[in-house]
Amino acid sequence: MADNEQKALQLMAEAEKKLNSSKGFLGSLFGGGSSRVEDAVECYQRAANMFKMAKKWSQAGKAFCEAANLHAKAGSRHDAATNYVDASNSYKKTDPNEAVACLLKAIDIYTDMGRFTMAAKHHQSIAEMFENEANDLQRSIQHYEQAADYFKGEESTSSANKCMLKVAQYAAQLEDYDKAIQIYEQVASSCLDSSLLKYSAKEYFFRAALCHLSVDLLNAQHALEKYAQQYPAFQDSREYKLVKTLCEHLEEQNIEGFTETVKDYDSISRLDQWYTTILLRIKKQANDNPDLR
Repeated sequence: MADNEQKALQLMAEAEKKLNSSKGFLGSLFGGGSSRVEDAVECYQRAANMFKMAKKWSQAGKAFCEAANLHAKAGSRHDAATNYVDASNSYKKTDPNEAVACLLKAIDIYTDMGRFTMAAKHHQSIAEMFENEANDLQRSIQHYEQAADYFKGEESTSSANKCMLKVAQYAAQLEDYDKAIQIYEQVASSCLDSSLLKYSAKEYFFRAALCHLSVDLLNAQHALEKYAQQYPAFQDSREYKLVKTLCEHLEEQNIEGFTETVKDYDSISRLDQWYTTILLRIKKQANDNPDLR
């Protein structure tokens, strides 16, 4: 490990030496400056890989960044973007903020080159970092939305929908229910246009109905009927029956019945954390405002 680190440090020094000599009077007089820059890039890349082997992730990220900066100055945009992504992957292990900064540099290059699918994928990676490492849902939403926007522009509807479903999931967690409802309804409708995806619509209508229920009982009842008209098979689902029964319990202010119904459903189909969070909020709201309908 220490041996790899030592080699990496030597390569970094060698790269700097080549760069300094290419800037000097003799370097400019006899030419060869550009080949020395290429040699320096190679030294930085080799150093980065040595640092990776030594598990010195921040130093690996820094070395990849140096290589990327030189590529960018030389006009090798694709190589620069690739090295910024390499830098980001190294930084990700120790410094999420630096990892994001490097990916944003790569995204700038890819959008400038018209490579929007690549840019979208990297926005998705940033969104995942904010979601997992930084636990910043608001910023995660922004990058998922940007990724979806680029995917849509490239006609990658399936990838765009995946990103938008993440936006809806987190919007609901942040109590922006209107935004979540709009996305779930939109994705559910687009699923109905495909015989392969039709079955997925059930889950999105279910999520949208629960978001409605978090805001207003009457709206939830109207939405439920609208979804059943759009997708008649939804009416026979356990999800539809659950929301319908919950609406009835809330109308009767029967909190015990509400709890029992959720327990019964959960004993057959496990509800994940998103569902339990939303259902607990609905129950708490009913407890705090028994006349709110």
